[in-house]
Amino acid sequence: MTQHVRDIMTKDLVTVAPLTSVVDVAQLMRREDIGDVLVVEDGHLRGMVTDRDLVVRVMAEGGNPGDRTVASACSEDLLTVGPGDTVGDVIGLMREHAVRRVPVVEGDRPVGIVSLGDLAIERDPGSALGDISAARPDG
Repeated sequence: MTQHVRDIMTKDLVTVAPLTSVVDVAQLMRREDIGDVLVVEDGHLRGMVTDRDLVVRVMAEGGNPGDRTVASACSEDLLTVGPGDTVGDVIGLMREHAVRRVPVVEGDRPVGIVSLGDLAIERDPGSALGDISAARPDG
């Protein structure tokens, strides 16, 4: 039986508006123990910011991070999939484009996200990546 993205995606999305400060986003990531946040404006997906984006696009450039908004740090040209796409399709896209997270959208409205960890838990729960992804976060 073909498995679909809706079956494995994370549905509890953490989102911010484009003008949210990067400091607030970093604190949100720490509080929620996540590595990515979707940037949403009026319900529409505008981008995604990861913990790596904050380091490479904000911290490495210097200056005062408190003066920067997430709009200046997020990736805007995103690969997306739909909830009805197959898990095999999303694996192929992630491999081809070397990405670890893919937003799931209906139209341009986010409804979920699929991560490499989600796939590991689903496809190979006994693997090291599956074990790490399923483990409770360190306090």
